[in-house]
Amino acid sequence: MTGSLLLQSLVLGVLLGGLYALLAAGLTLYFGVMRVVMLAHSAFLILAAYLAWFFNLQTGLDPLLSLLVTVPLFFAVGVLMQQLLISRLRPATLTMMSVLLTFAIALVIEGALGLVFSGTHRRIQLPYSGADIQFFGASLPVVKLIAFGLAAVSLASLYVLLKKSRFGQALRATIQHREAAQLVGINTGRIAGYGFGLGLATAAIGGTALALDSTIYPSLHWHWIGPLMAIIVVGGLGSIPGAAIAAMLLGLGQSLLQLPLGTTWAQTVFYVALFATLLLHPQGFFGGRLAQRF
Repeated sequence: MTGSLLLQSLVLGVLLGGLYALLAAGLTLYFGVMRVVMLAHSAFLILAAYLAWFFNLQTGLDPLLSLLVTVPLFFAVGVLMQQLLISRLRPATLTMMSVLLTFAIALVIEGALGLVFSGTHRRIQLPYSGADIQFFGASLPVVKLIAFGLAAVSLASLYVLLKKSRFGQALRATIQHREAAQLVGINTGRIAGYGFGLGLATAAIGGTALALDSTIYPSLHWHWIGPLMAIIVVGGLGSIPGAAIAAMLLGLGQSLLQLPLGTTWAQTVFYVALFATLLLHPQGFFGGRLAQRF
């Protein structure tokens, strides 16, 4: 492997890891606040990607502008989904039943996308779709840089929201100890709804970032369930910083393995990491005290 190829793989791995961190942030919020395993998260990612593609097709404007519509829309859907569906599940079986419920929601979204848009593969064509930037001999696609920038801005905004605002303090208190949060007067039911909405808002942003550089089709969400679950398990369930670190490391690992193994086999890094975590450190490698700092 030449130096330029290694550098390109490392930089692409960082860009990929940043995107993975954004995609996994919502899953971490769902589990951290409500202990909900949200299997429909990846389906909402693909739904957001389709909306970005459709917005571009109908208006000709950059799909990033669709975020002005999809982010508040997905937030509202998330709040309603938590209040009308998730909150009705019995606490004793919440985790198990949330798997079944959100699995059904994923199937509904996939079926609706197939019915409306058919199973044809779609891709957004933008003026900068094929553009590259040279970086010390490495060729970096502009769309990946934009997606990484979108992920970085979104995660930084999420950090500020959770760290500096009163809502963020209430949300973090609910994540760390729900019963104690209730004792000090926090309306954990309302916070759960807002947390769920915030998780779906990150799906709107992540799906738009995916649409910039990916071919999309209705069943694509199944491809993302495994990698995203691996990220939040390796990072520590409920730990947003842990998920971010795990996403970066796994993104780097996938990028470095693509050269010797190819794209398909490089995906095994997620499943190897997931198996190793469940075998050696089931609570995750980057959770614990790290989660308390966010």
